[in-house]
Amino acid sequence: MTDPKQGRTHGRRGLAVTTIATAAASAVVLFAATRHWDAVMTHQVSPLPPMTEYRTGSELSPWLPALGAVGLAGAGALLATRGRLRTIVGGLLALAGIGIVGAVTEALQHHIDVGWPIVTIVAALVVVVAGGVAIRSSDTWPEMGARYDRPTARTAAKAPQTELWDALDRGEDPTADK
Repeated sequence: MTDPKQGRTHGRRGLAVTTIATAAASAVVLFAATRHWDAVMTHQVSPLPPMTEYRTGSELSPWLPALGAVGLAGAGALLATRGRLRTIVGGLLALAGIGIVGAVTEALQHHIDVGWPIVTIVAALVVVVAGGVAIRSSDTWPEMGARYDRPTARTAAKAPQTELWDALDRGEDPTADK
């Protein structure tokens, strides 16, 4: 049972919710950047029909896909890091979300339809909030097990079983009396 004082952002559940929210919001940013945000109609000479040119969010603001990719990478980094490094990842996520809002705001100055930009801003705000949650709660989240760490000299010295397996690999019988 979780401690009610800690809230929902602490522990394994907090890490999972924050990671999934960051990944989903970043995927929405990447998807929205590929949608048509603006249509420019060019009138042509009389027998030719008007020509419509569609511009995507990434054409209006080239930073959107890159910042969306930073958000996806940050979601994975939340799982793989620990301690102060995880707090730094949270800060980078918050900055990426703020950058997405800035990129969309810059694109809105072209007087475009606001459908996809609104969706992108909402997703960016989710990334900002997830970064803030990571900054605040990362020290209460579980870390990956030590089996993923590089073995140190101390860990290698504590493993006599590896010596037995090495002897078997050399073709020696470690159980035989010498």
